[in-house]
Amino acid sequence: MIKITDIEKYYRTEEVQTVALNKLSFHIKEGEFVAVMGPSGCGKSTLLNILGLLDDPDGGSFLFDGIEVAHFNERKRANLRKHNIGFVFQSFNLIDELTVFENVELPLIYIGVKAADRKKRVEEVLEKMQIMHRRNHFPQQLSGGQQQRVAVARAVVNNPKLILADEPTGNLDSSNGNEVMQLLTELNDQGTTIIMVTHSEHDAKYSHRIIRMLDGQKVTEDILMQQG
Repeated sequence: MIKITDIEKYYRTEEVQTVALNKLSFHIKEGEFVAVMGPSGCGKSTLLNILGLLDDPDGGSFLFDGIEVAHFNERKRANLRKHNIGFVFQSFNLIDELTVFENVELPLIYIGVKAADRKKRVEEVLEKMQIMHRRNHFPQQLSGGQQQRVAVARAVVNNPKLILADEPTGNLDSSNGNEVMQLLTELNDQGTTIIMVTHSEHDAKYSHRIIRMLDGQKVTEDILMQQG
């Protein structure tokens, strides 16, 4: 599903060039759950931005479902992103002025789903995430765990092929964190490919394999379990 080869990314100022990704290569099969780990500054967030088509690399190849997307323009990237990728962030990134229902509905509006279909799909995913009883609440009225459930619902409402999770339990206590990891595991069991950046060895153990990074490169890879 994803194959990156010799991906490079640099950040330049007038005086210095920083290497964020240094000829990084790996592939991820459809239906895998992969954790990416490494110290702060090793390139994990840069990698996630490239995989999420929020940024483009300075060099190398990025195949998404067999299509070379490394140098798509912003319009092409946005179109591929909104139909194929869901995002879950550490800080939830919910819109405070919108209700739970409206936050989850937003990706469907972006891709032009009709109102009746939107209502059905949002209600289905809210039921699945066990947050339907909060549909008319605003984010500030929810606990951290409930907000992350809403964020996961928003990420999956358009049935993306890929979910990118950036420290999804970083702002949660252990109980709520375990609930979110269980949600991601269930989504993966249903066929969704998941790539998760995390500092938590505990969370990483939910994945099939762990890619460990240092200085913009893959240094080791741990196989935790085989699918099947």
